[in-house]
Amino acid sequence: MKIVITDSLTLGDDIALGQFNKLGDVEIYKSSTAEEVAIRLADADIAIVNKVPMNEASLKNAPNLKMIALTATGYNNVDLIYTDKRKITVTNVAGYSTNSVVQHTFALLFYILEKLSYYDNYVKSGDYAKSSIFTNFDKIFVELHDKTWGIIGLGEIGRNVASVAKAFGCRVVYYSTSGKNNNSEYERVSFDELLAQSDVISIHAPLNSATENLMNYEAFTKMKRSAILLNLGRGPIVNETDLANALNEDLIDGAGLDVICKEPIEASNPLLTIKDSCKLIITPHIAWATFEARSRLMDEVYENIAAFIRGEKRNVIE
Repeated sequence: MKIVITDSLTLGDDIALGQFNKLGDVEIYKSSTAEEVAIRLADADIAIVNKVPMNEASLKNAPNLKMIALTATGYNNVDLIYTDKRKITVTNVAGYSTNSVVQHTFALLFYILEKLSYYDNYVKSGDYAKSSIFTNFDKIFVELHDKTWGIIGLGEIGRNVASVAKAFGCRVVYYSTSGKNNNSEYERVSFDELLAQSDVISIHAPLNSATENLMNYEAFTKMKRSAILLNLGRGPIVNETDLANALNEDLIDGAGLDVICKEPIEASNPLLTIKDSCKLIITPHIAWATFEARSRLMDEVYENIAAFIRGEKRNVIE
């Protein structure tokens, strides 16, 4: 078996890939354009892929290709109609990053909630050393206890966030974007009720017709002025121009984003005009990417390929 890893940079240089040598002859490329991947897969049996498009253009000259092992949960980069026609098996990995995303959700929250950027800068600027008292009250912050945490997307990640929020003493409510999710442990509310009641809103939903542009200017006007928005779902769920306006107009207190509409971020993105880190923190799609999560991911990819070679189905997209 010849195994080609098309875009290892998306996994990190610190993650071991040597285990795949047990399964076949391995070629590793740090990144591949659509044109390059068509050449690099020409004699491959198995492709290990993250973001590179897998379609007729990239695969038509790869007659031996039998499997595409995705290093991700999503598979929107794969033309499944074409791979089905070619009888190419496609596998993905789910659940590997839940702990990582939950942890990052609270990291974003506390950075905004406790005004950590301001207080860190206050100390490091030397102003604290000149202070006549032992503390500082310039930026007021509040306790999470007894606040209402609203969740959009009560899947596995959303449920785990809800559990941690509950441990902090929050009342948890959720909005079902599909209208089908019923969870007896938490109160299901309408979208407008979630906006009006929540002190924190965290998004853990997929991108679809029900969620695209869900958080727009109208939604921000219905939120508490003290509320914090966190997006750990997909970038286009939040209208970025409207969010920038909402923050500039103090319609909400702050926002923490790990996903944006176009990644990497464009220099023209209106959110980059907001320099106050007490209002906005943006991280570069790293919520999923703890060392442990990335290691679990590649362990699962290995097992998917090993199962395929044995003639077994494991995490096959059908």
